[in-house]
Amino acid sequence: MKRLKYNVLFLLMLYFCFCAVCCFPQSASAASVDVEIIRIQKAYENIRDIRGSFIQKSFMKDLKKTETFKGQFFIKRPMKMKWSYEGNNAQDVLINKDEITIYQKKEKQAFQGKFDRDTYGQAPIALLNGFGNIQEEFAVSDKKGKLFLKPKKPMGGVLSIEIELSDGEFPIRSFTVIDSYANRIEMVLTDVKINTGLEDAFFDPALPKGVTIFRQNP
Repeated sequence: MKRLKYNVLFLLMLYFCFCAVCCFPQSASAASVDVEIIRIQKAYENIRDIRGSFIQKSFMKDLKKTETFKGQFFIKRPMKMKWSYEGNNAQDVLINKDEITIYQKKEKQAFQGKFDRDTYGQAPIALLNGFGNIQEEFAVSDKKGKLFLKPKKPMGGVLSIEIELSDGEFPIRSFTVIDSYANRIEMVLTDVKINTGLEDAFFDPALPKGVTIFRQNP
């Protein structure tokens, strides 16, 4: 009888140990995801504008090539953005509500067109403005300590997004966009400043004289 009780007790201990190892981490992970989503959304609620520096690494699968770019970014919510790329391929990407302008300085040309959900594949950097509505736009899970986002609706070829969180005032340190062709764009954010008072006029596409303008999807 004593041996039977011992065996039952032993099996119960094994069961609880199994639950502790296999079940609890999953629940904790899910809880952690919810906490981080709330933290990001609360941060965005208090943000009027954002500015900072970025390092972009773009990996093109077909070419098996990675290119690195640097520059400055500026965002004024709800939908004004400017990304200024520096170096030999200097260009400005401006988004003002539903209009996008890509100004290539060296070539003295600019492309203008409509910007909407289907255009995110062409300008994935614009996703940074929309992370305040994560639960509405994405299905979110944990992936090795990062938030893994999958669009609930088609988003211009964007297959998934990985967000690395920050402990600073702005909750996002970096994000990586993976498209349907397995290309990857990683954006690392530095020197981020919040609510510095960016003016609306800053986001107007004031192009220099002599620039050739190509209008797309009129």
